[in-house]
Amino acid sequence: MANASTIRKIFSRETSVSIDIQADAKTIWRLLTNAENYPTWNSTIISIDGKIALGEKIQLKSYLDPQRVFKLTIKELEPEKKLVWGDAMGKREYKLIQTSGGQITFSMTEKIGGPLFPLFAKMIPPFDESFDKFAQDLKTESEKS
Repeated sequence: MANASTIRKIFSRETSVSIDIQADAKTIWRLLTNAENYPTWNSTIISIDGKIALGEKIQLKSYLDPQRVFKLTIKELEPEKKLVWGDAMGKREYKLIQTSGGQITFSMTEKIGGPLFPLFAKMIPPFDESFDKFAQDLKTESEKS
């Protein structure tokens, strides 16, 4: 079971989760980089419009804040290892690490913040439960194959 944790500071907040998945990196990566299919397997995402490719822009809608469209840029992409997207206020990083037992440890970390963060921090909902669901949904879908 995934168990997210959050570190709060005055000018930032960082939430992380990790989970072991009994699937190969190619299967997990395919799920993480197919924007239009996210809503079919991920209970935290309403939609992602755009292409998940280096330098591309996507528009993400999340159940945490259904009225808002997050306009994000794909900042890093290392196939089957690392994906980072974000905006001026923060970034989300996904990592796939091959373990000695033949499984993959998936981790997701989001850091948001900046000089104005204290002014709007209370308006941002906690991510922990959503991160747990995201990780569990990815595990469940990846292990089906």
